[in-house]
Amino acid sequence: MEMAIVNPDFQDEEVGKKAEETADPPAEEYAQIKPYAGMPKEVLLLYSSRPRYRVPREILFWLMVACVLSLVAVTISLVALSPRCLGWWQVSPLYQVYLPSFKDSDGDGLGDLRGVREKLGHFQYLNIKSVWLSTFYRSPTKDAGYGAEDFRAVDPLFGTMQDFDDLLAEMHKLGLKLIVDLVPNHTSDKHRWFNLSRARDPHYADYYVWADCGAAQPKPNNWVSVFGNSSWTYDAVRGQCYLHQFLKEQPDLNFRNPRVRQEMLDIIQFWLDKGVDGFRLGAVKHLLEAAHLRDEPQVDPNMPPEGATSERDLHHDFTTTQLGLHDLLREWRARMDVFSREPGRHRLMVTESHDGSEVEKTMMYYGTPLVKESDFPLNLYLLDLPHNGSASRLKHLVDLWMANMPAGRWPNWLVGSRHAPRVASALGRRYARLINMLLLTLPGTPITYYGEEIGMENINVTDGRPDDSAGGYDESVSGAPQRSPMQWSADANVGFNDRTNVTWLPVHPDYRRVNVEVQKGDEGSALSQYRRLSGLRQREPALQRGWFCHVGADRGVFTYLRELDGLERAFLLVLNLGSRAAVTDLSAVAELPERLRVAMSTERAVDGEAVGKSRIATEAGEGLMLEFSSHARFHAKHPDLCHISEKACYFGALDILYTC
Repeated sequence: MEMAIVNPDFQDEEVGKKAEETADPPAEEYAQIKPYAGMPKEVLLLYSSRPRYRVPREILFWLMVACVLSLVAVTISLVALSPRCLGWWQVSPLYQVYLPSFKDSDGDGLGDLRGVREKLGHFQYLNIKSVWLSTFYRSPTKDAGYGAEDFRAVDPLFGTMQDFDDLLAEMHKLGLKLIVDLVPNHTSDKHRWFNLSRARDPHYADYYVWADCGAAQPKPNNWVSVFGNSSWTYDAVRGQCYLHQFLKEQPDLNFRNPRVRQEMLDIIQFWLDKGVDGFRLGAVKHLLEAAHLRDEPQVDPNMPPEGATSERDLHHDFTTTQLGLHDLLREWRARMDVFSREPGRHRLMVTESHDGSEVEKTMMYYGTPLVKESDFPLNLYLLDLPHNGSASRLKHLVDLWMANMPAGRWPNWLVGSRHAPRVASALGRRYARLINMLLLTLPGTPITYYGEEIGMENINVTDGRPDDSAGGYDESVSGAPQRSPMQWSADANVGFNDRTNVTWLPVHPDYRRVNVEVQKGDEGSALSQYRRLSGLRQREPALQRGWFCHVGADRGVFTYLRELDGLERAFLLVLNLGSRAAVTDLSAVAELPERLRVAMSTERAVDGEAVGKSRIATEAGEGLMLEFSSHARFHAKHPDLCHISEKACYFGALDILYTC
């Protein structure tokens, strides 16, 4: 076999030629007009560096940078300009539950905690998110239970602590908030602290306010209780008199004692740990008394001293609103704020102190610009409305609060309470819906006493306990006409007690017409209108945080505007509190258009109709909510007639509110 001999020089030459054939050609030899798929890296870089490709790429890059920076700037601006979000206690009405009369679950004739849990759907139906529960602490039930024997225990009449925990857990599951009553001024005389104090136990000796006196000797001074007669009672066990600014069974705690202050802080801590969403603190102006115990000056200096037996006979210079009171409240506020740090879990603090003509004292409970106290003190001035229901009086009462309220604070309004007559009884059935329309369209938080949403009336009972009432509960209030059982249905015992034929107070004879079940099926009922108004209030920025402006108020008709800067849609409210039909002429109000639409009427027959501003007709007890659109703002030209709390403006292009 012959073998081929290859010249090495010739082999190297062939390999070189093949390498030259497969190597990338020089870039300058390419004359392609457009890039092509699969081009090598060097060619791609050649094309990408040309101006026709580089410039658009750089433009797109810098446009993206500008867009990102713009979005960041817009976001920062929106955050900076956005008004403070309203709290849960501002966006919803606050519903007062008087526990003994709301719903009985066990058949003893007395409302209880399980009964409230059974009716949580009622609050949801009404668009209500906040519930204020009356006292339920273990108590001898004097003064409706507002003298606790144990602040950390549930009275067996109302259930158990497990019932309370279950109620609170279910409410939170449904997105509802629970505010509980707390009257820290006094305890029951059955409280363990008082029994130890009267026995002069070294730790508890000064837990209450004691002063030297004898059984047959003059009292330490001329102070009188809220219920009349001396606020001092002799205790034979201790051999001294103790102070009680309310019933003698309700001795006042001594809040000048640091131990007592700590005890109350611990009680507040206990319920906050449970998860309650806030407190209504009652009788706070009585928390401290002057240590010198001097006589208070008489209103009538010519009255014999022994004749001054009513609280109205004295100027309460030494028994109310004493120095140090607001420091005490700020301690409690600070403790609640510790639990308010979680978003959406603000703890509400409401104080109750009716100071009559001295409204500036009530406003002090809002705190200062630097130190906050209560979220709002209860506005009790509209409780006067059932006694004087004129439009001019209503204007005065609304102005009294709004004009004196510190800037930026939040108002509140209530007309019903366990101490006041039912609106339907005091003013008349036709006015109950009108008052609901008033409360739900005024600026601030409306507070509804149970039963007012259906127009319940007072019952007619005597001072003695009714024959069919439940035994064992609070003889002092057995005749309270505005505390009758909630009227749930037309069934026996109005659906309040489904198990037995017992109710602690009689039911109203008109329960077949005035009850929740019947009114749910009637779109024109008081309940249905309350529900519509409550929903409208939550949806409409002008009603939640817009301007409130007086447009007119004569003897019978109260008229006001709710408007928001930047939002064309506004509302005019015309409420006829008079005893006869009226025609309101608002032709002089240039900011109103000639025609307005009836968004809602308490009479319902005129809903959706158009009315002229020069002739707005209302029947006695009728309320109209009129909707209109206008660029003109009434408050701009009439600042003396307008008030606002949480000021904001509306930007329609983005559908947002901003600080203005």
